[in-house]
Amino acid sequence: MKHPSNREFFAYWDQKRGDAHAPDRSEIEPGAVRELLGDIFVLSYDSAVGYPFRVAGTRVCALLGCDQKDRSFSALFVPDCRREIEEIVGVVAEEMLAAVAGLTATAQDGSLAHLELLLLPFNSRAHTPLSLTGLLAPFESEASLLRDFRLTSWRYLGHPPQRLVPRALRKLAIARGFMVYEGLR
Repeated sequence: MKHPSNREFFAYWDQKRGDAHAPDRSEIEPGAVRELLGDIFVLSYDSAVGYPFRVAGTRVCALLGCDQKDRSFSALFVPDCRREIEEIVGVVAEEMLAAVAGLTATAQDGSLAHLELLLLPFNSRAHTPLSLTGLLAPFESEASLLRDFRLTSWRYLGHPPQRLVPRALRKLAIARGFMVYEGLR
């Protein structure tokens, strides 16, 4: 990650998840990331409508020209990048992997703006729709209204190594020629 806002949000998210793959959505406290809220958003995991924004920070809305609630996230991207961004969103939500991506977008004056996108999963709960969070951070401080987003690079951030608990085995003779090995903790 190159952008300091993304590093800070990832560190907070990582601390909240502990040994789990992802934290529960209720564990993320807005007050703890107050300075970043303008760049943070939450997406609904609904591919049929392009992963709509559930919540978008004020800076995200300013970069995109209007309130983004219920608007398609994948529609921000040019058609030849939509499939890739939708696959990335799918991996983040379903496989519980964080992703970071480099983006370019076209500003009102036709110049290219460079941004970094961070996508982070929430722990899935029964009877609740899947959602994920993220942060969209422009590298230029004077970023204006942006359109036609393109992916320039991306990578997934793997899970931390999990501690394996050694197991003891108990061998049980059930019937002649049939053995059962029971694992004990």
